[in-house]
Amino acid sequence: MNGKPTDIRTLSFSEIEKFFLKSGEKPFRARQVYDWLWRNYCRSFDEMTNISKDIRQLLKDNFSFPAAVIHQEIKSTDGTIKMVFRLDDGQLVEGVLIPADGRTTACISSQVGCALNCSFCATGQGGFSRNLLFHEITDQVILLNQRSNEEFGINLSNIVYMGMGEPLLNYEEVMKSVDAITSEEGLGMSPQRITVSSVGIPSMIRQLADDDARFHFALSLHVANDRKRDSIIPANKKYSLQELTEALRYYHQKTNKRFTIEYILFGKFNDTLADARELAVFCKSFPVKINLIEYNPVTDTGFEQPDPASVTAFRDFLEKRNLVVNVRRSRGKDISAACGQLAGVLKKKT
Repeated sequence: MNGKPTDIRTLSFSEIEKFFLKSGEKPFRARQVYDWLWRNYCRSFDEMTNISKDIRQLLKDNFSFPAAVIHQEIKSTDGTIKMVFRLDDGQLVEGVLIPADGRTTACISSQVGCALNCSFCATGQGGFSRNLLFHEITDQVILLNQRSNEEFGINLSNIVYMGMGEPLLNYEEVMKSVDAITSEEGLGMSPQRITVSSVGIPSMIRQLADDDARFHFALSLHVANDRKRDSIIPANKKYSLQELTEALRYYHQKTNKRFTIEYILFGKFNDTLADARELAVFCKSFPVKINLIEYNPVTDTGFEQPDPASVTAFRDFLEKRNLVVNVRRSRGKDISAACGQLAGVLKKKT
């Protein structure tokens, strides 16, 4: 073959079937191979054990099979497991396995690094390298699901696209990865167990609505004041809260779905009752659920965790205004579980 071999996981079932027919092989081989790729989630051609060595060699001669591998794993005292995955080109991305109440949630990445440069985020400090391909995203799910079974004896309960990167800036590959995860020929997970989180790209939020995305959407808001949000999320200078509000109204009107507001509480920055009041006003335009999240400290950001009393007062203020509020405690503090921390350290070492 000329040039770099085609990655077999980028081919559809019909394309694999055409390859076998062209090679003079029986078309049922396509079903065997496709099942290994997307039902059994094999990691190499050699794992396709019900296929002859000759057929496996034919595949090796014509296709590549780049699979992410676990580069490093660290377990927290609270049970959280952080993994750094090494991709075929040597790039590193992170995923986190979070156990709670008999369930496990996988937090996965959609990009290598991130271009949005949010001031509180470790990923942004490392800059942006590239988008992940859809199978590089699903590889994280496969490996985290395996660890969930090994460590806790259960399959993943939920998946959140809240790791490295901005999912809506890698829209096509993210959507393809969701299709692979929810396909009956794959993991068969319900889209209702998947959440995609974004800092808010108005045009792409509208696209989600137009495409009738079946998964949950979460907005990483963190402050409902343009001046303060500009200072921590540079993208807000391009997409103001007013423009974001209009896109969110469109999303709700088109889908009739309630979405989630993710609000990280930073001590002495956005955790006052005045901040809570601004958040309550922002949420008047649509039905939402609010997740208040303790900040997981990142070195050299200047941000700190909020005082527990401030968290309680903030929650109480919102609940008195009939808003649905959950408080999420930080997990994995002892293993650099905030997004991008561990991969950043490893990147600097290498």
